[in-house]
Amino acid sequence: MPNRIEVIADKCTGCQACLKNCPFGAISMAERPDHPKKRKLAVIDLEKCTYCGACMEACKKFNAIEMEVDKADAGINKDDYRDVWVFAEQRHHELSTVSFELLNEGRLLAGKLNAGLCAILIGSKAGGMPQELIYHGADRVYVIENDMFGEFREDSYSSVLSDLIEKKKPEVVLMGATNIGRSFASRVAAKIQTGLTADCTGLDIEPGTRNLLQTRPAFGGNIMATILTPNHRPQMATVRHKVFKQSPRDTGRKGEVEKVEIDTGKLKARTKFLKYVADTSAKVNLAEADIIVSGGRGLGKPEGFKLVEELAAAIGGAVGSSRAAVDAGWIPYSHQVGQTGRTVAPRIYVACGISGQIQHLVGMSSSDVIIAINRDPDAPMMKIASFALEGDLYKVIPAIINEIKKSRVS
Repeated sequence: MPNRIEVIADKCTGCQACLKNCPFGAISMAERPDHPKKRKLAVIDLEKCTYCGACMEACKKFNAIEMEVDKADAGINKDDYRDVWVFAEQRHHELSTVSFELLNEGRLLAGKLNAGLCAILIGSKAGGMPQELIYHGADRVYVIENDMFGEFREDSYSSVLSDLIEKKKPEVVLMGATNIGRSFASRVAAKIQTGLTADCTGLDIEPGTRNLLQTRPAFGGNIMATILTPNHRPQMATVRHKVFKQSPRDTGRKGEVEKVEIDTGKLKARTKFLKYVADTSAKVNLAEADIIVSGGRGLGKPEGFKLVEELAAAIGGAVGSSRAAVDAGWIPYSHQVGQTGRTVAPRIYVACGISGQIQHLVGMSSSDVIIAINRDPDAPMMKIASFALEGDLYKVIPAIINEIKKSRVS
């Protein structure tokens, strides 16, 4: 049975509650000259409607909207779904490094599923990007190439990706939890009627069921929840940048490139690209830093960051911070590391006066070497640190800086 949604004209009062609550702009109000009170009628655009039910929730008082949705798991044969897909994000013909991180994790998942690993590339000019994706682990690259994909737009991207998913039936679809990935992953999931777990920090396969174990912070980061999608396919997840290591580049790898033909006449875009304006306000790129020195509440005062900056300068690192220090106004948000800030994976992470709440650990626990400086030996950060220095950071840090300076003189 196909999906059905209908506005009951006799019950509709023209209150516009459904119009205001529709997140997809799928409802408009039509004039009713023949109505005794000249009330308008809600009209639903079925091309835009995703059957999310927001309008029905808004219309509970009048029950003027009826909807029947075909359950996606009815009649699904899971054996029809194979392969792990990675959305290869690119902007201005340059692949995002999160694509290589997903290919690395995707290879592990594909191995456990005994499936292929595929990358999906959408853009105006593919150039050498498909081959680069193969070098980084993809067995096959699906290329959707057209001038209309020169700049990212949610409508067109979600339309072509959801169509390709329905044709090829992948078992798992991974996307970066970036501005682009977060912007249209949910649209794709809604179109193909499957679940989506956002901001994952861990992925695995459940033995026997082939279910994707999707781990992410929950309840404000106080616990780590593992989410499954047992009755729907594909299984979709977005993954935070820098959570996984990048896949190694092997120029000897071979793979297939398949160009996907699309009917551009069926694509609709409700937005128009006007101009690209680069963000030049950020003074620090924590995501790419090899060494990061971060300060937290344990600094006790904003002046403490002068000491953190001095240590960072001495070892050639960038300055980070915990959320507590940002909330206190000691340092700008662009330096924040953690669940609500940047996810980083440097070679060396130095935590100065940071207790290590789970929200912060989520954003930096993939660091190769963690050095913690704290008075509290029982702080979570001290327990996960490669090297834990217990003591007053206002004595420990200057001592470290002095030793660095001495080594350079000698």
